[in-house]
Amino acid sequence: MTTDLVPDELWERIAPLLPKRPARRKRHPGRLPVSDRVALAGIIYVLRKGVAWRDVPSEVVGCSGVTAWRRLRDWTEAGVWPRLHEALLTELRAAGSLDMDDAAIDGSHIRALKGGLMSGRRRWIAAAPAPSTM
Repeated sequence: MTTDLVPDELWERIAPLLPKRPARRKRHPGRLPVSDRVALAGIIYVLRKGVAWRDVPSEVVGCSGVTAWRRLRDWTEAGVWPRLHEALLTELRAAGSLDMDDAAIDGSHIRALKGGLMSGRRRWIAAAPAPSTM
């Protein structure tokens, strides 16, 4: 099932971008970690099927959904996805397959600053204080 979810062509593109895993301890090595390709298969399974992480069938994918989620978290923190996006865009540009004439820009994922940016001084619009009666 791993080769169905992660074909060799996709794996050859992603593998160089993944961070190296730390060496296992000698004294208490713990459980043998799942390979990166199997973890990627778990991530792709969740994306394709739309299931929750806890519902990933480990006997089909090769790892639990929690393991795949942790690897996704680690790879996100390491900046793997923006580098993959950049590599794919570069490849599309080199092949002449990227047409930016029909592009849509969506700013819904950008954080809105409270109050916005101020270009000048604000004018006070509150009522003026009452004139002194003394």
